[in-house]
Amino acid sequence: MAESLKEEIAEVVGFELEDPRVQAVTVTDVKVTDDLRDAKVYVVVNGSEDEIKKALTALQHAAVYVRQQVTMNLSLRHAPHLFFVRDTAEENAARVGQIIDDLTAKGEFEDRTE
Repeated sequence: MAESLKEEIAEVVGFELEDPRVQAVTVTDVKVTDDLRDAKVYVVVNGSEDEIKKALTALQHAAVYVRQQVTMNLSLRHAPHLFFVRDTAEENAARVGQIIDDLTAKGEFEDRTE
């Protein structure tokens, strides 16, 4: 169910929402509660912190529309309530990579992959 929702939400957000604040949004994951009432939609937004906040606000305002479209497109009787949240996994990975690079450059970290 989560994968179908992810694909459909990505389609609606990517192609049906005409709000310029959501143009740089990528849906990365969807987690549905066990009772199928709620779903967290993880998104990555390219841009500044201000642009990210505006995009998340726009997505939350569009959540009812997105939910309606997903319900129709997947022929669901009930669709979960959608809650858009920022996916920080890529940001965290980049931050860890930068720390490792900094430590390696200072000679404080030994690269054992070679």
